[in-house]
Amino acid sequence: MFTIREELAGTLEEIREAGLYKNERYITTPQSASISTTTGDYLNFCANNYLGLADNEQIVDAARRGLDEYGYGTASVRFICGTQTIHRDLERKIAEFVGKEDSILFPSCFDANGGIFEVLLSKDDAVVSDELNHASIIDGVRLCKAKRFRYKNSDMADLRAQLEAAREAGARRILIATDGVFSMDGYFAKLPEICDLAEEFGAMVLVDDSHATGIVGEHGAGTHSMLGVEDRVDILTGTLGKALGGASGGYVAGPQEVIDLLKQRARPYLFSNAVAPSLVAGSLAALDIVRDGDDRRERLQHNAKLFRELMEEAGFELLPGSHAIIAVMFPGDDGARLAGEIAEKMLDNGVYVTAFSYPVVPLGQARIRVQLSAAHSDDDVRACVDAFTKSRDQVA
Repeated sequence: MFTIREELAGTLEEIREAGLYKNERYITTPQSASISTTTGDYLNFCANNYLGLADNEQIVDAARRGLDEYGYGTASVRFICGTQTIHRDLERKIAEFVGKEDSILFPSCFDANGGIFEVLLSKDDAVVSDELNHASIIDGVRLCKAKRFRYKNSDMADLRAQLEAAREAGARRILIATDGVFSMDGYFAKLPEICDLAEEFGAMVLVDDSHATGIVGEHGAGTHSMLGVEDRVDILTGTLGKALGGASGGYVAGPQEVIDLLKQRARPYLFSNAVAPSLVAGSLAALDIVRDGDDRRERLQHNAKLFRELMEEAGFELLPGSHAIIAVMFPGDDGARLAGEIAEKMLDNGVYVTAFSYPVVPLGQARIRVQLSAAHSDDDVRACVDAFTKSRDQVA
């Protein structure tokens, strides 16, 4: 008879045989454009460090001061004795930054998305979700009792059809949920069209802006700012773990009533320790840098544009777009193998990237997702393209 350990070992072997086993590499330096690991030194082109703030000295110094002033941790959830003054300072600052009435901190954006749907929606309601939304939205929707409708990625005709189906099902409230930027493709959501349909059907709009906050829109406010729908998006969720310093923590920002109700009923908020005070202090400093960070945003866009131009000149297939997420495509039956082998060769050639294949992305649409940073120099970008070209030639 198999023991549970033998059964789990069998599952792990199946994952390996399918080419889906995720190996972790151990980094020995701070996150930056260049990193060292236990196996070598690399240019890093797969981090969410869009503005290059993960090792920013001002943020690190602020975190140290927060550690000295407020201690290592709260040892409590927020509503018992875990709310320090800096937690409310950060919540108010996030709300002001993204243009909403108030915000609420969570340990991560995964927790923010995991907690909001259950609070706002009951069995009498409906959620209409883009098919390519982040796993945290998918899991959050699963946790609520609302009727579930899914529309094809950025397909406004299908969104309309699903909204009609939700109305026909007798939904009291309808919430449309979408990523602001789809993380595997680098595509922006069609927020103006989504808001038009939301207003037509009397629905609310929730946007997870994790891959946009800090890098697009006025002073980096996000996709709703970039696309001119600031007052039409009802609820924003986001992370402190990407462009805003890359540490951890997430938030929901929106109407005061939503924030107040989340404080009463959101389970990840009620039953998780408050975000560590050093991270809160660092995030306060990060927001100041980001608000005045047009130079960093311009540098990021320059790097993304340069990378696209050089890769296309070298004959690589890229998904179109302007975001710092750039998918280098390897379509077809042999694409997954090719993407994986090129990513491995890239390490030999001094560049750290990661390949993605089914089921993380659709079958036949394997890719290497490259993420640019404002911390990259032109020479870094050119070195990355050279490594792609050399690796492709070596694999072929």
